[in-house]
Amino acid sequence: MRRHPPRTLACAALAALCGACGALVPAGTRGGDGDDGAETTTDGLDLPRPDPADIVFATFNVHLFFDTVCDSGQCGHGDFEEVATPEFFAYRADELTAAILALDADVVLLEEVENQHCLDALTDRLGGEYPSAVLGETGFPASVDVALLSRFPVLELRRHADTPLQRPSGGVTWFAREFLEVHLDSGGPRVIAFAAHFKAKNDDDPERRLLEAMKAREIVDASASEHPEALIVMGGDLNDTPGSPPLEALVSRGGLLRVAADIAPDDWTYRYQDVYSAIDHLLLATAASGGRYVERSALVFHGKTGDGYGGSDHAALRASFRVGD
Repeated sequence: MRRHPPRTLACAALAALCGACGALVPAGTRGGDGDDGAETTTDGLDLPRPDPADIVFATFNVHLFFDTVCDSGQCGHGDFEEVATPEFFAYRADELTAAILALDADVVLLEEVENQHCLDALTDRLGGEYPSAVLGETGFPASVDVALLSRFPVLELRRHADTPLQRPSGGVTWFAREFLEVHLDSGGPRVIAFAAHFKAKNDDDPERRLLEAMKAREIVDASASEHPEALIVMGGDLNDTPGSPPLEALVSRGGLLRVAADIAPDDWTYRYQDVYSAIDHLLLATAASGGRYVERSALVFHGKTGDGYGGSDHAALRASFRVGD
């Protein structure tokens, strides 16, 4: 049986930070003005707790977590990079830390973290709750990168951003962000986490997003062949919905199981122009035998008065995986 680190620290840190994040609630029945209709206290401590026997994953697009330095040289009104004041940066770090702690997951996949300084600001506040922290830095100014937080030690790290993706229309492209592969020691089966953030739909390139999905599936399949005894989970903001060509490429022939499918239509994680969409996903590699999805354990976290969570425009998604049986 796996053993969690003590949770007393997480609860205390969450209580101390709760004033920054406001109410944190799991998805329920949608109400007016984006409120999902669920009730909770502002400290977030009454959120549904996962079974301590399970390994719990979450994915959370934190939304443009930039630091106080203008790296791109273009940080004016309407520019992509936003420069935070020191006070606002500290506020956002507190807010995101509270949101992450309330997820109560063993492995948290993050999207839109600018750099190591931003990730360090979170880990400093997390107070040892997540001793393993890895950034998938893409290395260009004002990048918004993937990251991983874990309660488990890192065994191995692989990066795939430089993998070429051959376009059928001609030419070559690459993953829009790092496709990060992290092997973890759970004290039981090897845990392999893939953190992804596919091409966004602004300035859209559907072919590139499909190629990302196809290559991601190939890489995950190879990992399952190499480590058939592992628990392998891929997650992140994939910028597409169930039934789309990229999602079909991932789940075709039963290779990956989209775990939130069993809570639809409450699986939505993003709203744009009054359209509710599931674009943030957790997927289990079914070819590996290290764990199974706990049915209906998938849970989407929205803010009390909006669609996003923890100050983001995205909700967060959490799910549990049972090992050892």
